Amino acid sequence: MPDLQIPTDLLPADGRFGCGPSKIRREQLDYLSGAGASILGTSHRQAPVKNLVGRVRTGLSDLFRAPEGYEIIMGNGGSTAFWDAAAFSLIETRAQNLVFGEFGGKFAAAAAAPFLTAPDVIKAPAGSRAEAVPTEGVDVYAWPQNETSTGVMAPVTRVHGDAGALTVIDATSAAAGIDFEADQADVYYFAPQKNLASDGGIWFALFSAAAIERVERIAASGRYIPEFLSLKNAIDNSRLNQTLNTPALSTLLLMENQLDWINGNGGLAWASARTQESSSVLYDWAATVDYATPFVTDPSHRSQVVATIDFDDAIDAAAIAKVLRANGIVDTEPYRKLGRNQLRVATFTAIEPADVRKLVSSIEYVVANLG
Repeated sequence: MPDLQIPTDLLPADGRFGCGPSKIRREQLDYLSGAGASILGTSHRQAPVKNLVGRVRTGLSDLFRAPEGYEIIMGNGGSTAFWDAAAFSLIETRAQNLVFGEFGGKFAAAAAAPFLTAPDVIKAPAGSRAEAVPTEGVDVYAWPQNETSTGVMAPVTRVHGDAGALTVIDATSAAAGIDFEADQADVYYFAPQKNLASDGGIWFALFSAAAIERVERIAASGRYIPEFLSLKNAIDNSRLNQTLNTPALSTLLLMENQLDWINGNGGLAWASARTQESSSVLYDWAATVDYATPFVTDPSHRSQVVATIDFDDAIDAAAIAKVLRANGIVDTEPYRKLGRNQLRVATFTAIEPADVRKLVSSIEYVVANLG
């Protein structure tokens, strides 16, 4: 079956639809090997690299329309490191963690650190989302804006719980692809390998003044905090346009070019409209055929950057993915832990809506010729 040839006129111009790492535009690679090449292999404590970091931080601040008092903070290690850093440096006593996919569950596990009160974990079945509940004694409310594993999207809305409680949003697969109001969160954190079309290994976050004050208070409390996981260290170094350890310069250069592209085309509103157009192509198509349906049944819960489409049991989605891969359309397989007969398609900002339409045509061709 992988030998099935899809007609050339049905194929996308670019067949990368993976959920991470994501498609990187040719212009980013040209920038990396061109203007950015002189920075690679140079000191991260010197002006050329620090200026690069400063441009990226400014680009993010512009993209998110950062309110007064908010700062872009960055550190090494990606989102995985940030979850542990938040346990040490951001959660004062207890977190409430919404779990409706893989990333939410991992932050909940980090929030179960032995020096904290056990987190209040609110779970929802895969394909739906949980909702925050203001609860006495909770000082951090945390959930993902978008779950890459399931294709579920959640709003960014401040939780008005106890005085001083922080709203902390995991935006790893949402940042630069889904619009939001920055003042509705105290910490909006992410790694840049999705809509920002870069490599991993670095985390970024938009911090409110209240979140910075929390970090500084915990750092001064005497709590043991490993140097690498200290958000106080991250704040201090970010203000100097550097990180505690050497950052991945190729990631920063790819990210700078992507930010310039998005901001130059209209910013977050433009990017959000683009991903919404692309994901709607898939959802609308699934509604018109009798062998596919969106995995996320509630339209208001459906992600606009990761579309998960279930197939009828009579059709083998894994076989479709194999044929697509053999024809240069890659990474449409479902999240491995879900175990569903489905395709998972990224519609991140770098992906052309026209290519999503071509993908649909290719899927239809494969389904018609399976057998």
